[in-house]
Amino acid sequence: MPPRREQAAQQNHQHQQHQQQSVAAATRVLWSAYTKDTPVSLKMIDIYLVYIMLSGILQFVYMLMAGTYPYNAFLAGFISTVGSFVLAANLRIQTNSYNSSTFKTISPERAFAEFCVASLLLHFFSVNFLG
Repeated sequence: MPPRREQAAQQNHQHQQHQQQSVAAATRVLWSAYTKDTPVSLKMIDIYLVYIMLSGILQFVYMLMAGTYPYNAFLAGFISTVGSFVLAANLRIQTNSYNSSTFKTISPERAFAEFCVASLLLHFFSVNFLG
């Protein structure tokens, strides 16, 4: 290789290493701030959000692999998963203390009660959609 190409390749490799180190450092800072500053109640909602998201992904992958024969079953399950995710994200937003100025009239208890009622309605319609 000519010297210029070697030098350019070396600089490119150094740049990539620096970017990887920057991403790793940013991830460590983000994780430490999350574990230190986020209340346990929000962490529990986050765990539920991850579970619901993985459940939806699993349903979609299963549908791709096995087919869509009982299409109503797939739609009901997937819509239930997406709806549950949206409702839980709404619960997280309403119960976050940083958003208390936006949701002055909604207490965390009321937000949870609304989440429960909306989840019951969502799942009632999902089961009803099955036929």
